[in-house]
Amino acid sequence: QVQLTESGGGLVQAGGSLRLSCAASGRTFSRNAMGWFRQAPGKEREFVAAIRWTGGISYYADSVKGRFTISRDYAKNSVYLQMNSLKPEDTAVYYCAGDGSTPAWYSSSYYSRVGTYDYWGQGTQVTVSS
Repeated sequence: QVQLTESGGGLVQAGGSLRLSCAASGRTFSRNAMGWFRQAPGKEREFVAAIRWTGGISYYADSVKGRFTISRDYAKNSVYLQMNSLKPEDTAVYYCAGDGSTPAWYSSSYYSRVGTYDYWGQGTQVTVSS
């Protein structure tokens, strides 16, 4: 059974930082993309960041570019999201996601779609106070 387990969420003041972690078990994602999405109350789940399985190529939503950094540790089968300069509008439940597709070269838009990902974590709450 594949599981993605997030940790690191919490309450932080605006301008602060948090680092989210996601540990995968049940299968390796070393040849698959992984991503982070978030969902605020009353809103749809939205793309935050993703990282390809090769070359460390990453993608970001415009709203987080320059503030968030996604990274991965192949040995630990994990992905991370470093969030700096947090804003109240970053408040949401953050979800880790894993792509189960056959490794291939996909267009950049592929990585920002919710439907791309086959595996999801349970989510971790991030609250940014003003």
